[in-house]
Amino acid sequence: MENNFHPIVTIVTPSFNQGKFIEETISSVLNQTYKNIQYILVDGGSTDKTMELINKYRSRIDIIIHEKDKGQADAINKGFRLAKGVLVGWINSDDILYPDCIEKIVELYQKKSDGAIYHCSKLDWINEEGIFLNKRHITIPNKDYLLNKNSSIIQQGSFYSTELVKKINYLDEKIYYCMDLDLWLRLLDYGPIYSINEKTYSAFRVYTGTKTDIGEVKFLKNIKDVILRNGAKWYSRNILIGFYYYSFKYYVKKLIYG
Repeated sequence: MENNFHPIVTIVTPSFNQGKFIEETISSVLNQTYKNIQYILVDGGSTDKTMELINKYRSRIDIIIHEKDKGQADAINKGFRLAKGVLVGWINSDDILYPDCIEKIVELYQKKSDGAIYHCSKLDWINEEGIFLNKRHITIPNKDYLLNKNSSIIQQGSFYSTELVKKINYLDEKIYYCMDLDLWLRLLDYGPIYSINEKTYSAFRVYTGTKTDIGEVKFLKNIKDVILRNGAKWYSRNILIGFYYYSFKYYVKKLIYG
């Protein structure tokens, strides 16, 4: 790395009954080419084979918490509060990081250390078996863009200034779906966002049963509430199209297909 500078990066994995996928997630963190990583795994009391799989890697995971929590945001915050890294982020227990993700994030941080958010603008979508489905590319220049034009973000492979995460008092645990979007909007009050654009460095797993799949309209309403609370204009593209149009499409689809 440049200047022999190897800052600690903290990665948190929240988990609950994800025994089908979590070993792949853990391996994707442990196999990073960048090695100065603090890895914290927070399990909310899984009753499937999750802990059996986690225990296989116990000697290589810095902190393991296994206790009931109040939801995903609470689990992530438990890890964030223990973070020693200058950067902190999370990878969910069904998603994966590609081997050079953290290395590239640190290189970006070394060049632009004033950032609040460092993220990868490209993302692979994979299915339950890990087979490639699609690719997303989301460019986010600033907070106003997220508020009023397009509120889509790529959380997988994104990392944040730990100092600023603490300053804004972590994730809002009252938000069920888009606590990541709310975090980004609040962080962007204190620093810029920088991105890596050349290729994908993470993958998001798409399958029936995820909480966004189950609660589609509630998810859209959650986004609307979060962006309005953070300063979006009620007549913005995000509200008129992102919420009302897609909610209308959802209800028409339900009316036709049941």
